[in-house]
Amino acid sequence: MITLLERAKLFKGKTALVSNGKSYTYEQLLTSSKYIAANLLHGERDLNEARITFLVPPSFEYTTLQWGIWAAGGIAVPLCELHPLPSIQYVMEDTKADIVIAHNDFVDFLKPLEKTLGISVLPLETFLKENHAELPEVDSARRAMILYTSGTTSKPKGVVTSHANIEAQITTLVTAWEWQQDDYILNVLPMHHVHGIINVMSCALWCGACCEFLPIFDAHKVWEVIKSGRLTLFMAVPTIYFKLISYWDDASSDDRQLLSNAASKLRLMVSGSAALPVSVMEKWRSITHQTLLERYGMTEIGMGLSNSYLGERRPGHVGLPLPSVEIRLVDANNNPVGENEPGEFQFKGPSVFMEYWQNPEATQKAFTDDGWFITGDIGLLNNGLYKILGRDSVDIIKSGGYKISALEIEDALRKHEGIKDCAVVGLPDLEWGEVVSACLVTDLDILDTRKISEWLKGYLPPYKIPRNYILRKELPRNVLGKVTKNELKKMF
Repeated sequence: MITLLERAKLFKGKTALVSNGKSYTYEQLLTSSKYIAANLLHGERDLNEARITFLVPPSFEYTTLQWGIWAAGGIAVPLCELHPLPSIQYVMEDTKADIVIAHNDFVDFLKPLEKTLGISVLPLETFLKENHAELPEVDSARRAMILYTSGTTSKPKGVVTSHANIEAQITTLVTAWEWQQDDYILNVLPMHHVHGIINVMSCALWCGACCEFLPIFDAHKVWEVIKSGRLTLFMAVPTIYFKLISYWDDASSDDRQLLSNAASKLRLMVSGSAALPVSVMEKWRSITHQTLLERYGMTEIGMGLSNSYLGERRPGHVGLPLPSVEIRLVDANNNPVGENEPGEFQFKGPSVFMEYWQNPEATQKAFTDDGWFITGDIGLLNNGLYKILGRDSVDIIKSGGYKISALEIEDALRKHEGIKDCAVVGLPDLEWGEVVSACLVTDLDILDTRKISEWLKGYLPPYKIPRNYILRKELPRNVLGKVTKNELKKMF
């Protein structure tokens, strides 16, 4: 039984989604999902975990298609609207999907795959037509979804979650963040990622709340929705908060007051998917009186750690384990480390994924012999709350015998009035192993990096101060706003 779909029956008359200017009830969502399931089955009794790929913008149609795939016993594989055709082809080949369902805007874009892969590109409208069929009983242990990792350190891997995994990922957040029926959230996030699918849309639909889609981010439109007073929650990545702050900075003093007052009325605002710079958190708090709740998660585990909904939200920290989540910090030999000692995060619990799709070797490497998922992320327990130091492969710089957190240096650099944003990497060096190197984003025509280094001595010890600098107008990022540090290294 798919509990998410079953729960929707409790809220039939309520508004579930607002999409493209229209409101849709839970009953409409369920009815349309059944039509899609019947059309997908096409006379068969069960899709039996067939992979159904789809390229559809965030919308009512996206949601009903995902639910229809689940109701028919299939595995939902959402594709990213911003990915080039070779990236889409990679997912199609990896999942061995026979069809891709496409919104009208993407049919022509995907058509070349019919020839190269011998698959069918089918328009979404085909599946929205009224149809009826007896739907299969779908056990919660079945595979439900494959989401692809961002591939920042290797080829993207297909992360397989079961219906039970998805339910655990949803319920832990519903409990921790006290979701209610009368909640209303705006979804500005891509829908091929756990942040948009689980944290925003699925949590809202689990508890009878309303989710409004804004398929293309626009700072003006987001602020207009905030000003409307209908939102109770908002979740975004740090770059979105940065853009909302820039919009606020450019507004008149009267408009600033209106925007600040409206934002202050929301009950919860969350930041995730990338490290939240302390400077952004502090600026957002100063203009909205909202302390952003930062949390930590991965495609493989959903959310694992969260600052407190009711208690302390400490800048630069990601709180404590969420309900039903087990965590440990270990050294290179999987031995537990003490407080304030860096270690690797490892997780256990019902929200942890099943496997990497058709990749038993990678799956085996991802878990310890006693069943802990190995994240590759380094952190420490600092005065009762966990702090992320960075990803071992890209954010931990090993220089002259020191393990240096790139995130710590970035936070220090952002305090400088001439630096809008920055990213720090380690570059190979024969003498030091790696040397600390910083890319600075600035609007200034000239920025004296020698003075930057001198200024940094007030915040960091000498071995953490960058030896190389480059200046750019923007940083290379993926669709979720994460800086692609391997691309950044090439810029040096």
